[in-house]
Amino acid sequence: MYLSSLLSLQALWVTISSGMQHYPSEYGHYDVCKSLMKSDEGIVWEYMACQPESTDMTKYLKVRLDPPDSTCGETPEKFCAMGNPYMCNNECDASTPELAHPTDLMFDFEGRNPSTFWQSITWKDYPRPLQVNITLSWNKTIELTDNIAITFESGRPEKMILEKSLNYGRTWEPYQFYAADCLDAFRMEPKSVKDLTHLTVLEIICTEEYSTGYAAHAKTLSFEIKDRFAIFAGPRLHNMASLYSQLDTTKNLRDFFTVTDLRIRLLRPATGATFVDEQNLARYFYAISDIKIHGRCKCNLHANTCVFDNNKLSCECEHNTTGPDCGRCKKNYTGRPWSPGSYLTIPKGTANICIPSISSIGNCECNGHSNRCTYIDLIYVFVCVNCKHNTRGQQCQLCRPGYFRNTSAKLDDENVCIECHCNIYGSAHDRCKDTGWCECKEGATGPKCDDCLKGYFWHRGCQPNVCDNELQRCQNGGICHRNMRCECPAAYTGILCEKLKCEKESGGCGSRNGQGAVSHSWGLTPTVLLGAIVLARV
Repeated sequence: MYLSSLLSLQALWVTISSGMQHYPSEYGHYDVCKSLMKSDEGIVWEYMACQPESTDMTKYLKVRLDPPDSTCGETPEKFCAMGNPYMCNNECDASTPELAHPTDLMFDFEGRNPSTFWQSITWKDYPRPLQVNITLSWNKTIELTDNIAITFESGRPEKMILEKSLNYGRTWEPYQFYAADCLDAFRMEPKSVKDLTHLTVLEIICTEEYSTGYAAHAKTLSFEIKDRFAIFAGPRLHNMASLYSQLDTTKNLRDFFTVTDLRIRLLRPATGATFVDEQNLARYFYAISDIKIHGRCKCNLHANTCVFDNNKLSCECEHNTTGPDCGRCKKNYTGRPWSPGSYLTIPKGTANICIPSISSIGNCECNGHSNRCTYIDLIYVFVCVNCKHNTRGQQCQLCRPGYFRNTSAKLDDENVCIECHCNIYGSAHDRCKDTGWCECKEGATGPKCDDCLKGYFWHRGCQPNVCDNELQRCQNGGICHRNMRCECPAAYTGILCEKLKCEKESGGCGSRNGQGAVSHSWGLTPTVLLGAIVLARV
């Protein structure tokens, strides 16, 4: 039984190894994620954690405003020019394409004439706050990989909060506060991301760097993802192994860069002064011409591809995982608790492949021929042990040597493997092909190698014929008996009756030469005699 299990394991390992012969076997579970890279040694495989490529995530989001009627133009209204707040003859009208400023213009390619941006209603209801929430939703967990950049055409707001949700908008938490005066707006000391350290990298800060009113050269507001990465990976992000090690070991760090939704809370527009000009409220509004958000689908390092189908993002899960984020093991693959993969390849990391559960490896996975299995950690598989009914293999799906598959029986049938019954004398070994035919020795034939080809006779296997009446190999009137021996006349002897029998009383077989050799010549060459002797000894 132990030999059967060993042969099964050996066959399994040969199968796995043959598929990995062009790259290191220890990286086998990262095969789906490897890519060709240039190096000093030429083009080589680079093994990495399974994760989709970073891309522009604004292509896949949906926008929602609160209040819903916050976009200008439902009722046409005048507003002041950006560069000259005292020229207030511009018009926003949603019913006229050239004068409309819908939300999709936050993400379009620049170039539409005269300008492309989303615009809110003006602050016509002052002193009531002009506040707008812009919610960006993916209906999918994503990981941010680059700075979030928001470009304002109206001047950057004097008071704003960027928020995130990890549960599809059910709850929210702040990402960063923005204000012209952090103490006044949020009771927080102003701070920059560059002030953060390893210990404070997750701190929520208020910054005054992006709230400078109407400055023409200062339109963009950022949420600095890369600066936080740089705390671990260096200013040029060259030491990504350091960052990946931190992400592997610190769940809070992973979650910090993970979102399902973002919310931009616009709380006070740019005024550019210490007071609001109540006579010109049309100069105050929000306008956004561009939002850049780069990231990737969160697949828990169990997928290399994320697809957008039916207006929905989903991971193409590997490693026996499933779910929108590859966040659980497939059915029958719960042999150990699910875990995300590692950002680092082995020996420092592991893909954490989901493995078959013990319950699923029973009669189902072992085809009814075993109820025991063992887990081989090196190759991340379960292997059935002590396969019964003359079966073998990882799932008892093959036949033991000396047996072949009964094609009329199902795989879980006790009679699925039939004994070969190869003839022990005529066959090369006791194994047979899938058809049940045995491998025959020279001269043998038949499904079980128990018959002889022409020119051979059976004697504990197939032996070459010694004699043949058709070719009259027997000499001096000898008769071939069953191709095995010559029956010689009384006066002759030898394998082919080639020798004259010498009577003792006659004094010999004729005259002898000086060396005592018989000088008769019977027409048999030494080669023929030697061949006959060899055949007789077989």
